[in-house]
Order: sequence, then C-alpha cells, then structure tokens
Amino acid sequence: MKRAATWVDLGTRFEAGPEQALAEGRRWILRIGFVVIGLGIVLGSAGYVLGWFSEAAQVAQEEFGPRAMLQKYEWFKDASAQLDKKVADVAVFEAQIAELQTEDDPDRFSRSDLNQWRRELAGIKASYNLLSGEYNSQMAKFNWAFANVGTLPPGAEMPLPREYKPYIGR
Repeated sequence: MKRAATWVDLGTRFEAGPEQALAEGRRWILRIGFVVIGLGIVLGSAGYVLGWFSEAAQVAQEEFGPRAMLQKYEWFKDASAQLDKKVADVAVFEAQIAELQTEDDPDRFSRSDLNQWRRELAGIKASYNLLSGEYNSQMAKFNWAFANVGTLPPGAEMPLPREYKPYIGR
C-alpha cells in the first residue's frame, strides 16, 4: 500500500524544480503510449482474425442462401428450356433443308434461300454449343452442386439433366 504524500515530500518535489516534474510527466506519457499501442495491436489483430469469419459467413450466405439457390435453380431451368428449344429449332431447319433438296420445283426456292437456312442452322448449333458448355461448366462447380443431386421438388416431373451432350455438330 502506498503511503500518503507528506508536506516534506511535496517540498522536496517543489525544490527539485520543473525539470523533475517534466521528466516524471514524460515517463507517464510513455507508459500511456505503450499501453495504447499494445491495445491497438491486440485489438487490430483480433479484428483481422474475426474479419475472416465474418467474410466467410457473408460468402456462404451469398452462395448458399435461399435467394442464391433459387436464382441458380431458375438459371438451370431456363438454360435447360433454351437448350431444348435449340434442339427443336435444329430439327425444324434440317427438315426444311431436306424438303428443299427433295423438292420437285427448284424454282420455288433459290440457292440463296438454302444457303441462308444453312447459315441460320449453323448459328443455332453454335449457340447451343455455347449454352451447353456453360450449363455443363456450372453444373460441375461445387457451389452449384445442389442442382446435381437429382431429387425433385414437389410438382416437378423430371430432374434437370446432369449435363447436356456437347455438342451439335454437322
């Protein structure tokens, strides 16, 4: 226990002069400065470590939350429907081209019509290949794997394909 200052102690300090008081003040300022710096280092380190956990939770929410799952599922359903449409379009254009080639009246369609249909067919095949490649790539990613399970939600008739056969060729 520290004893109380007496008049003699105060007199001794007073006689020592302002230099003594300034030196003692500097010591206190240094002590307080070291404590503040130490607290800053400890709190900064703790904040950095806790930030990792906070960011991990945020990423998990963004990638695996209900809204993200719904958006991804809808993307798969839309992409699947678009791919089915492109397959049907390919069949329509191939039938048109086959019909034109077996047509008895060659004047009914010109050569430019046939070339135009072939270019359109090639464009549909190219867009199918692009979309099926993206579909297969997304289905292979681990954060989209929920769609790869193969279980059906209520009301669904058939699961999403695990992948589309790449690719439509000639």
